[in-house]
Amino acid sequence: MSRQIIVADDHPLFREAMKAAVSRLDRSVGFVEADSVASMLTAAEANPGADLLLLDLNMPGAHGFNALAHVRGSRPELPVVIVSADDDPQTIAASLRFGAQGFIPKSTEAGQIGNAIEAVLAGEIYTPPGYRPPRAPATSAEELEIAHRVADLTPQQFRVLGMLCAGLLNKQIAYDLDVSEATVKAHVTAILRKLRVATRTQAVLAAGRLAVDRASIKPPPEEFD
Repeated sequence: MSRQIIVADDHPLFREAMKAAVSRLDRSVGFVEADSVASMLTAAEANPGADLLLLDLNMPGAHGFNALAHVRGSRPELPVVIVSADDDPQTIAASLRFGAQGFIPKSTEAGQIGNAIEAVLAGEIYTPPGYRPPRAPATSAEELEIAHRVADLTPQQFRVLGMLCAGLLNKQIAYDLDVSEATVKAHVTAILRKLRVATRTQAVLAAGRLAVDRASIKPPPEEFD
């Protein structure tokens, strides 16, 4: 039975490069492509037997390590390899701490990309040649706890959290998801409970603790029933 890999990256040319690198080693591999976290979640739900997820840290909706934390919680059997241009030791170490089975810098040449993916599929942890773990911890205990809470969200709740992080109001989220505002409010209530916070702003700030660029997280306007 051929392997199946989900390639989640918002750049079509890079998705093609990743597919070509893997196909050089195994032409029987099947690919499912996603250009956002929303489409990645849909792909993961539609392909429960996928063997690997290649996840870009900076794709739309990822919000740093939040997408990684969520996938590791909702699909613990699915290995995840982070693929990113942010390849400093702290980012690599944090990726591994949040549950990634490997980290591939986007500057990696094609042959090495294929070897890295083969290593992860064989059960190994892959890090770039020359990588040395930083002396200071890459993540705090509080950040790991937030990751566990994010992992407990359902896929739809995680989509709503991502939209909150983008500053959208309930009516905008309802329109984008094609659901009622009452449904969005129910999701927000569940998100606040699971993240153990009291307001939308606190939920976004909690998610911001897992961002690579924390300045990218903007607290949303509060809404009241």
